[in-house]
Amino acid sequence: MDLLDGARWRCVATEPGSVTDPSGLACVPGPWYPAQVPGTAAGAIRAADGVAAARAVQTDAVDWWFVTDVSGGGPGPWRLEFDGLASLAEVWAGDDLVLSSESMFVRASVDVDSRPGTVTLAIRFPSLDAALRSRRPRGRWRSSLVSAQGLRWMRTSLLGRAPVFGGVPAPVGPWRPVRLHDRTAPVLSDRHVVTTVQDGTGVLELAVRVHGSACPPPVVRLGDVSAEATVVETGSGVQDVRAHLRIPDARLWWPHTHGVPVTYPLSITLGEHVVDLGAVGFRTVSVARGDGGFRLAVNGVDVYCRGAVWTPVDPIGLGGRDQTRETLERVVEAGLNMVRVPGTMLYEDTAFWDDCAELGVLVWQDAMLSTFDPPDDQPFLELLTAEIEAVLRPLSGNPALAVFSGGSETEQQPAMLGLPAAHIPAVHDVIPAVVARTAPGVAAVSSSPSPPPGGDALATHVGTGVAHYFGVGGYRLPPSDVRQAGVRFAAECLAFSIPPSDATIETEFGSLAAAGHHPRWKAAVPRDNGASWDFEDIRDHYVRTLFGEEPSTVRWCDPERYLALGRAAVCEAFAAALGYWRRPDSGCDGALVLALRDLEPGAGWGLLDSDGRPKAPWFVMRRLSRPVAVLLGEDGMDGLRIDAINDSARAIVGELRVQVHTRTGSRAFDVAEPVTLAAHAARRWSLDVLLGRFTDATHVHRFGVRGYESVTVTLSGEDGVAAEAVHLFGGPARALERTVGLTAAARETAPGDWVVDVATDGAAQYVHLELGGFEPADSWFHLPPGGTRIVPVRRTGTAESVTGQVRALNSVSVAPVARAST
Repeated sequence: MDLLDGARWRCVATEPGSVTDPSGLACVPGPWYPAQVPGTAAGAIRAADGVAAARAVQTDAVDWWFVTDVSGGGPGPWRLEFDGLASLAEVWAGDDLVLSSESMFVRASVDVDSRPGTVTLAIRFPSLDAALRSRRPRGRWRSSLVSAQGLRWMRTSLLGRAPVFGGVPAPVGPWRPVRLHDRTAPVLSDRHVVTTVQDGTGVLELAVRVHGSACPPPVVRLGDVSAEATVVETGSGVQDVRAHLRIPDARLWWPHTHGVPVTYPLSITLGEHVVDLGAVGFRTVSVARGDGGFRLAVNGVDVYCRGAVWTPVDPIGLGGRDQTRETLERVVEAGLNMVRVPGTMLYEDTAFWDDCAELGVLVWQDAMLSTFDPPDDQPFLELLTAEIEAVLRPLSGNPALAVFSGGSETEQQPAMLGLPAAHIPAVHDVIPAVVARTAPGVAAVSSSPSPPPGGDALATHVGTGVAHYFGVGGYRLPPSDVRQAGVRFAAECLAFSIPPSDATIETEFGSLAAAGHHPRWKAAVPRDNGASWDFEDIRDHYVRTLFGEEPSTVRWCDPERYLALGRAAVCEAFAAALGYWRRPDSGCDGALVLALRDLEPGAGWGLLDSDGRPKAPWFVMRRLSRPVAVLLGEDGMDGLRIDAINDSARAIVGELRVQVHTRTGSRAFDVAEPVTLAAHAARRWSLDVLLGRFTDATHVHRFGVRGYESVTVTLSGEDGVAAEAVHLFGGPARALERTVGLTAAARETAPGDWVVDVATDGAAQYVHLELGGFEPADSWFHLPPGGTRIVPVRRTGTAESVTGQVRALNSVSVAPVARAST
């Protein structure tokens, strides 16, 4: 029985140090807010006063008290458990201070005696700003993310504490569950699971500690297999339980792009109690680093990792269970197979990890060390050890966890400041040791980025090891730089200020005219601490260099086109980088974009906006990331290159069809050839070889005027079209035409299921659908002259039928979505 089940919590802010025990709360005028636990102070303010008030509150500037009343409930003793208190905390039961915590990331518990009647449970969260005024030894370097360098001593999140995260409030409060239960009931702790695969047999080793009354020998069940566990009494009502189970011909867990993510339920029976220990999976993970790269293999098959850096779906209240699931389902639907939880945010909850295992999403997890110099102080290292163990033990056996990194830019930051390479005990000793003994099937990395072990490369180099690549992006290099940089694995890349849809901008900001200059708009644009530029300046640079238009001039008179050009510029950068990196011979084995989702409304880094809706480059990345994909790229004097990739576990037997259109719109070539594409394999062709003649379709030889407009390549298998790609010749800068002959018609294919048929007379660049109450499955794509596309749409509102319009970047005219005639 949990005495706090259904408890009514309330919270209040007090001046730092003005109330030091619960007796002083009687004199606090308030305001008192009803509070959700687990939750945060900002979440309570949002529920009472709205989002704007929650984003405006300076949660670190004051002390916060969370209070509830608990009935006695029995003779006790009782165990009070906290899964997470953010960040410094003191816990009072009645008039007694029973627990203190100094880490947001370490669980805490205490036994309390039974008390008659009703007892007040109070948690004080002292002001972090006040705590940071205490002087502590300086680090070897200063973090560029924040001004308060004392945060390196605090085991808390940088969310809301670094300017780059905009207007997100800092998390303060009992952000993870709180429980108060009878200590005589069996309670599990120190769960540890190790899974291995031995000649096709899945082997599981379980160790768990049971607190509570004695019970018959526990029984552990794994799928359909069960075994009686061995028990070692340790005294004081504590038992160490161990079990060994084997599953012959175990079905392996795969990332969803390469196979089926099979998991097995694990549970333990303790007398009358059946305790769920989560889902586990059998798979092997290895990393090849001998050639200076970072090539991840699952079950012996090389995996090109593509995805994005994860951000909390509810950065205010730190909840959002449904949104987490929906976001991960979007990741899978888009063909992405990895997310990275960065060292600037926070560790995700069990439900996130269960979803990743079920859906087949690999996870790269950073330790929450950010860009700080982690102290060598022994108490700090002991607290960090407890933190990493607290993170990894509940995850042991979860097949989604593939990589654990010692922090985000922990080694890069001193390198960028010109400091010599140094041994950092936290990331070079402590964390690797904990990973090795707690999660032996997980690849360990000292930090992200980091050079290969034992070499002389720097963490700033992108051509070896794990990189954070912003040559295309923050450093304003041309898209062609991806071919020169030689990136081996980008754990973070392609950071752009990406505008959400026009409809979202109008809803959140009142008008498209706010884009680019309004203070509220600018507040959400990412900016490095102390920089004289922001990431909107970066996007404008690529508009200028790719499309030959001055963005400030366009914004002045045509905000709608200014936004469209900005989205298209980001799409071009994504297509150039991600299309090249996914080539099997590019030398790159992974690319994780910064970031997956915005933390607040506006033009943030996210591929999804703050409500989880796709932004323009999401669709580009989706087309390039599908398990079966066709890639088209211009290869200089060799002309157009075609790559067909099959990551799936099924071979594709069918045909490759190539259609080339001239600038007049006529079809110059239409050829097809049989193709067999084995599972986990790829093939490549030259356009001219497929056509059987020299064409100079890419106009690289400059013989006369350019004669060709587009090429469309379709890969078909037994189940129909498996992948398709369209490439427009002549580069992104195209003449703006009065019309290209776009049309759009919506039709209902089944009750409640709709598609939009899009067609064009001339070549249409970056066709995008703007619909009311529906979301397209594809958008921001090219169409060849006379091209068509059937776009499925998903209902997101209450509209009964599809309405809206379809645009192309190179067309002034707009195509309204008509109702298809039956």
